[in-house]
Amino acid sequence: MSEAQEKPRTADEVGVPDHHQYMHPLLNKNHGNWDYHDRPRAGVLRHVSKSGDVVFSVRAGTQRQMDVYTIRKLCDIGDEYGDGHVRFTTRSNIEYIIADEAKVAPMIEALEEAGFPVGGTGASVSMISHTQGWLHCDIPGTDASGVVKGLMDYLHKEFIQERMPNRVRITTSCCQINCGGQGDIAINVQYTKPPTINHDLVANVCERPAVVARCPVAAIRPAMVDGKPSLEIDEKKCVCCGACYPPCPPMQINGADSTKIAIWVGGKHSNARSKPTFHKLAIANLPNNPPHWPEVGAVVRKIIEAYKADAKDWERMGEWIDRIGWKAFFDMTDLAFTKHHLDTWTGARKNMNSSSHIHF
Repeated sequence: MSEAQEKPRTADEVGVPDHHQYMHPLLNKNHGNWDYHDRPRAGVLRHVSKSGDVVFSVRAGTQRQMDVYTIRKLCDIGDEYGDGHVRFTTRSNIEYIIADEAKVAPMIEALEEAGFPVGGTGASVSMISHTQGWLHCDIPGTDASGVVKGLMDYLHKEFIQERMPNRVRITTSCCQINCGGQGDIAINVQYTKPPTINHDLVANVCERPAVVARCPVAAIRPAMVDGKPSLEIDEKKCVCCGACYPPCPPMQINGADSTKIAIWVGGKHSNARSKPTFHKLAIANLPNNPPHWPEVGAVVRKIIEAYKADAKDWERMGEWIDRIGWKAFFDMTDLAFTKHHLDTWTGARKNMNSSSHIHF
């Protein structure tokens, strides 16, 4: 055996690649050396460096889940009208990086002609971030991307202009696990009943220990039913989250009578002006009514219009509600306040004492 040892191959799967290799040359040149940023119009950001270089970002709304033909169309627009450099935002908007201001207007015209609205910057309704929906996820009770389409048909005008009090972040989630995160307005599924178990299939389809481990509140345990290995649910513990369904489809939790939509308000990730906050329930038990979800759209319109009419400049949704109080919020939006809005879990007293409408 040769004493010469072959040098081990350096692993190349070590996280995300170096982003500098994909950046526009002027972004690379001025990295960390920016003087200021502004917005000449909705959907266009101007970045001015201390060296005097100017770069423009043109932001357009796109669907989160795209076919290869749409991606090619977007790339062709970037090659023909821009500098061939693009990036995607966390809310699935595409941004074209352009150094020549003369290219900005033709780029906007080409995007809008192809059906991609330019906007989503500043005090506008940003593109709605959402979870996978029926296309990819194994747990959804609704199609989050379908809800987004129904909402953005109405909110399109607020995407292409900056006339809201502040930016509005909307999220939609296919299930109660809420991958969509916190939002000024959040549209989430709520399961209203525990799963219905098909005991004839559990033993052949499900790995029972994995299903038991998946439950976050220890409400599932092994059982023998009609002489067959199966599972049972302690309905007093069950929080109807739906986490048991993916590893065990015979534990069906979706249904027209048990899968509803809830709308939450006031969530915020940023710490600008006020601390990050969790969103809070505004209305529950709306019908899960594809393909357009008109009941959901009607409530979101009420909330958006009340916020736009009454909030002060720079107030986010939660800051506006904190200022006017929850009673005024429910009055302005014409939504009903019910006992289900009250927090009744063990640590609820601390939550209530820090809220704006109940103290004891």
